[in-house]
Amino acid sequence: MHAQAVILDRPERLGLADLALDAPGPTDATVEVSWSGISTGTERLLWSGRMPDFPGMGYPLVPGYESVGVVVEAGPESGRRVGETVFVPGARCFGPVRGLFGGAASLLVSKGHRLRPIPESLGERGILLALAATARHALRGSAAEGRQLVVGHGVLGRLLARLMRASSLDPVVWERDPARRGSEDYPVIDPSQDDTRYARIIDASGDAGLLDTLITRLQPGGEVVLAGFYEAPLSFAFPPAFLREARLRVAAQWQPHDLDAVAALAGTGALSLDRLVTHRRPAADAPDAYRKAFGDPDCLKMILDWRAQP
Repeated sequence: MHAQAVILDRPERLGLADLALDAPGPTDATVEVSWSGISTGTERLLWSGRMPDFPGMGYPLVPGYESVGVVVEAGPESGRRVGETVFVPGARCFGPVRGLFGGAASLLVSKGHRLRPIPESLGERGILLALAATARHALRGSAAEGRQLVVGHGVLGRLLARLMRASSLDPVVWERDPARRGSEDYPVIDPSQDDTRYARIIDASGDAGLLDTLITRLQPGGEVVLAGFYEAPLSFAFPPAFLREARLRVAAQWQPHDLDAVAALAGTGALSLDRLVTHRRPAADAPDAYRKAFGDPDCLKMILDWRAQP
């Protein structure tokens, strides 16, 4: 089998290529991809060549960990069935070409247990489940009540705030860009206009230089949760953290139960995924789509549509 796949030959050189797929085994399923998302965090680092040392790192590679498609072939031990709509968190099925994270292709072969069935009704919005699961994982690692701060109003920040609202919490979001403040059912404000101290601050900006500022905005015993992906080393001044007895937590990668939970919430409408996908391109336009996703501040989320690919 062959697939059309996005391939990064080296930093800032990206295109489509016809790649041979590894033959599926009895525990594998083959998925015909409908849509894949472009991450402006980790994939931007892969594109620019600034990705920190990471397992499996190297070029050439197939990026992408936000894919939705339909199972077209299911091995007898895969646990999947033909016709299921599934979320694919990437794949390693391209022979000598690395899959980091390997989801941006027209056809994928993956272990069946890695695929998560999702409601067909989600359609293209299903690609947002990885970020929603990331948000849930960040929130579930600790408990806090009342007003809490989210830093950054990109897609991850919006999903954090929406999940907080679904849990009857009271989020405030900091966003410097006026165009990204928008109209939501929670306040989105310029950081310079806020002098509140918070019990929990969740950073979704990926800005390694913010840590000192966030620590000074904590209540005594408060917690900063790092939910972004940081290319630069992080450091902080000790005295302010000492005076507040601050806690610092790094939110690791989401787990399957996180994705199952947010898929269920999205399927019932308890978690809205609306107004987050702002741009769409046919997969054939991948080079331009990646550049726009990384360079246009009005692009919250870019989707590649694979349905017309051979």
